[in-house]
Amino acid sequence: MKRLIKHGMIFIQGFLLVNLLWWMASVFLDINVVPNPILVYKNFHKIFEDNIYIHIWASLKRIGLGLLLSLLVGIPIGIIMAYSNRANKILYPLIYFSYPIPKTALLPIAMLLWGMRDGSKIAIIFLIIVFQVIVSVRDSVSHIDRTMYQVTRSAGANRRQIIRHVTLPAILPELLTNIRVSLGTAVSILFFVEAYGTKYGMGYYILDAWSRINYIGMYLGIIVISIVGFILFVSVDVIADKICRWSSQ
Repeated sequence: MKRLIKHGMIFIQGFLLVNLLWWMASVFLDINVVPNPILVYKNFHKIFEDNIYIHIWASLKRIGLGLLLSLLVGIPIGIIMAYSNRANKILYPLIYFSYPIPKTALLPIAMLLWGMRDGSKIAIIFLIIVFQVIVSVRDSVSHIDRTMYQVTRSAGANRRQIIRHVTLPAILPELLTNIRVSLGTAVSILFFVEAYGTKYGMGYYILDAWSRINYIGMYLGIIVISIVGFILFVSVDVIADKICRWSSQ
């Protein structure tokens, strides 16, 4: 709860500072592209007329499915790489090479393979998150104190029980931290991946308002997607506090 309050206070401070800078820019530049934030907030009710919740749900669905697939694929691969030197030697060069490649550059390929609908968008989000999950899990498993394995084995635990009761709990704090960062990245690329083949999503909402020279609507979309990103960020913190109380994180 203290961490939640702390992040809430930081968010409010940052929100006020950004709005102050925004207001100063609108006054100094005096152009339609940078409207007065007060005018934007006065029109906040219009996002509900545009069924903003449908766009939020569409984006959250894509992010959620991309994250779920990343965890289902990334956690087992990361554990295998940590436990097996042979697997690590085979897979690590691929991970090392693929990790820094901008995944958004693969969007045309994803659209050719999975179409222009949700499949390609989920695939890009998956590619953005999965490599971070693999590296995080592999490094976390490698840092587990070996005496924990010895104690568990002496109690008669098999490999599956060791993974369930030792490995997974040990990697959770770092994994959740990584997920928090990954979600921020996933939200930030919605504008790009939702620009094609859809009529719903926060990225589409912002792009559509921009294309219609509706700068008020564009800024409203940016505000909403920022709030959604913050809620996702804090939600991971709440989950971490609930299931990792034993951790010092």
